[in-house]
Amino acid sequence: LLTDPVLPCGSILAEHLSLPSMYFLRGVPCGLDFEATQCPNPPSYVPRGFSQLTDRMTFFQRVGNLLFDLPNVFLCDFGFQPFAKLASEFLHREVTVLDLLRQGSVWLLRVEFVLDYPRPLMPNIIPIGGVHCAHKK
Repeated sequence: LLTDPVLPCGSILAEHLSLPSMYFLRGVPCGLDFEATQCPNPPSYVPRGFSQLTDRMTFFQRVGNLLFDLPNVFLCDFGFQPFAKLASEFLHREVTVLDLLRQGSVWLLRVEFVLDYPRPLMPNIIPIGGVHCAHKK
């Protein structure tokens, strides 16, 4: 089942029908995609989105990078709570959104190599950059 995991309705359906899921995404809010795939994403190494930091951070920039990411934990719990409740009711068992995302077989990650910071990826994450670029005439 090819789906975008930002709204996990496709993931719920794939779990219900016992189908393998393939995710086509730019990124899941709060880094749930990296947590679900167990991909390393340390705040001391990987700059957070919209922080305007690079990989060459001072100690205080690294601390700021960590603090920049903290509100996401609370916002994600609040934002994905309705989907976790829906999945639990539909599947008749206690399920979190992270449990649903962990079922993804292949992750097609739409990253632009010139805009995004290079970071470690797991083998089932395939970067497919340039999807939105027009060919030069």
